[in-house]
Order: sequence, then C-alpha cells, then structure tokens
Amino acid sequence: MRESSIALSNLRAFVILLVLAFHSVLAYLGSQPVSPPPFDSPPYGWRAIPILDRERWFGFDLFSAFTYVYLMQLMFFLSGLFVWPSLLRKGGKLFLHDRFLRLGIPFLLGFFCLMPLALYPVYRVTAVDPSLSAYWAHWRALPFWPTGPLWFLWFLLALNCAAALLHALAPRLVEFLGRISIRAGTYPGRYLLALAGISALVYIPSAAIFNPWDWLQFGPFAFQPSFALVYLVYFFAGVALGAYGLDRGPFRLDGILARRWAIWLAGATAGFVLWVIPTALSVNGQAVGAPGLELIADLGFALCAAGACLGWVAVFLRFASVRRPLIDNISESAYGIYLVHYLFITWLQYMLLGIALFAVAKAAIVFTGTLMLSWAITASMRRVPMGNRLVGAHR
Repeated sequence: MRESSIALSNLRAFVILLVLAFHSVLAYLGSQPVSPPPFDSPPYGWRAIPILDRERWFGFDLFSAFTYVYLMQLMFFLSGLFVWPSLLRKGGKLFLHDRFLRLGIPFLLGFFCLMPLALYPVYRVTAVDPSLSAYWAHWRALPFWPTGPLWFLWFLLALNCAAALLHALAPRLVEFLGRISIRAGTYPGRYLLALAGISALVYIPSAAIFNPWDWLQFGPFAFQPSFALVYLVYFFAGVALGAYGLDRGPFRLDGILARRWAIWLAGATAGFVLWVIPTALSVNGQAVGAPGLELIADLGFALCAAGACLGWVAVFLRFASVRRPLIDNISESAYGIYLVHYLFITWLQYMLLGIALFAVAKAAIVFTGTLMLSWAITASMRRVPMGNRLVGAHR
C-alpha cells in the first residue's frame, strides 16, 4: 500500500471516531431545551438530537458546531476519491452491482431493523405508555420512517450511480476535471478557494429556501435539502482527484498541501468564526434587520468546510503515513461501525439519564461504550463471508 493511501486509510479511522464523538456529545449540549421534545409531535426535534440529558457542558456546543460544518463534506469527499479507479477496474455493471450490495442492502436492513431498536429509548423518555406495543403504534403513526444517520448510505449510493452514468456517457469529462483538479498539488490555495467558491454558489440559494434542520423525505429516502448540492460538489471533487491517481498531485507526502497543513486548518478556523457568530446572533434574534450577516455566515460555512477537508487530508499526509495495526483495524471496520453505532449511542445515553455524573464523563462513557460495542459487532459480522462482503474493508 502506498504511503498516501495509508494516510487516507488512517484518516478514515479518524473520521469514524469523529462521527462517534459528535453523536456521543449531542445529549449534553448546553444550548438545547431543558425538556425533551414529544416523540410524535412536530417538528420532531429528536431526529437531530435523540436524547437530552440534564447534565450539560457548553464546550460540547463548540465542538459539535465546528464538526457539523465540515464532517459530512469530508465523508463525501473521501468516498469519492476511490470511485473512478474502481469504475475503471470493474466496469460500470460490476461496480453498480457491488455498490448496491455494499450500500443498498445495509441501508434496507438498518432502515427496517436497526432504527426501530435505536429509537425506542427516545420514545420512552416522554412516553405515557412505554410498552413495545404502544411504541410500535406511535412509530407507525409518524408521517415518515426515521432513518437516522443511515440516510448517508442511500445518498452515497445515488451519487455512485451518477458517477457510473458519467463513466458510461462522458468518461473524458471526469478525466478532464481530474487534470484540472490535479493542479491542487501545485496551487492548493487556489483549489481551496475554488472548492469553497463552488460550494458557496450552490449552498447560498439552498440556504435561502431551506433551514439547516429541514428534511425532505420520500418513503425511506431522507435528506437535508439545504446541503444536498454541497455534498454533491464534495463527492465529485473527490471523484475528480481520484481519477488522476492518489500517489501524485496534492496527495504527495512532500507536496505543498501536506507541508502547509496549518494554513488550511487556519482557514477552516477563520471560516468557522465567520459562520458561528452570525449564526449565534440569528438564533438569539439579534440579527433582525441585518441580512448581510446571513451571507457572511454562508460564506464562512463554505470556507470552513473546504479548509477543514483539505486541512485534515494534509495533516494525515504530513504526520500519519505509517501503518499501525490498531488504526488499520478501525479503518477496516469503519463502515460497519458507522452502520450500527447509532443503536448504542441512543441506548447508552438513555441509560445514563438518571445517573449523577458530569456531562464530560457521560459523553466519555457513551463514546467508549459505542466504539467498543460497534467494533465488536463489526468484527463478528466480518467473520461471516456475507457479512464481510457487506461491511468489510475494500482493498
């Protein structure tokens, strides 16, 4: 395995730990309401934050806000990097077969089996009748079928199908975009600004129509309309870079991107400040009559996401290009951990509700317990041939 591929594999392990940490602390955000929202009444706030604990710490608000701005973009970006080489190696038909098996079946299994189990404690928090039969009646009465973080799987599958269509109809277009994108190795600053600019162009109109917490759902297929086009941009940015190869251009260990990692993260921090201050003022009702603040927040959002994505890639190229058995195992289990982790997040947060512990301690317990249990379940699944095909690592 090339050193750049090792760095990206290590980054994948870091990203799944970041996902677990993000979901682990949501129950302890200081900015959330004191009382949990009803299970069966709009706007169904538990879709974003399923459990609310009385123990809070505002430090988690800063962490979750910063992570929220870029995490999904980073996941789509990394997912796109390996799409074009896979299409060239397998061809469109086999590629789509593997993608439906890898993403479609786990999505359906999680949708019908995991999510009802994961959200039962959410119902119990406010339920008059906590029985399973009452829960199922309330569940069936919902105007949607909750998908939780599993929405990522079907959306990623749809983007993979779009990439396969491009491979069939316009392969030279992606190769052309790859040749343009590879200049990021020589001019990473320009690439960062271009990525931020393009994502801002698609995000600003969407953010003017939809709120960040709005969801659209058609059957089991849910997504956030304000971010959908941004995710598309980052996915195909990854596809374009991956089309030119991961061992050259911006992914060189001695390249400008890796050497100037601190600059990209500083840009992400600056973008976060530009986003969080106007956003906080809007939430508190202090931005009335100042429409320019919303535009500043949107531009900050775009800059923060681009800076964080390139910054984390640069950090791992610069400092984490060596294989470690433990990190390798987490990376290879990352997909399975993502698939099942929400079940343990909600139940552990629920079980800790009545225990007198500081918010930091509770979040640490939830994170550690979720990681260990999800990792163990994934390891067990990978011992079975079909389970390994569904959630094992692709090499």
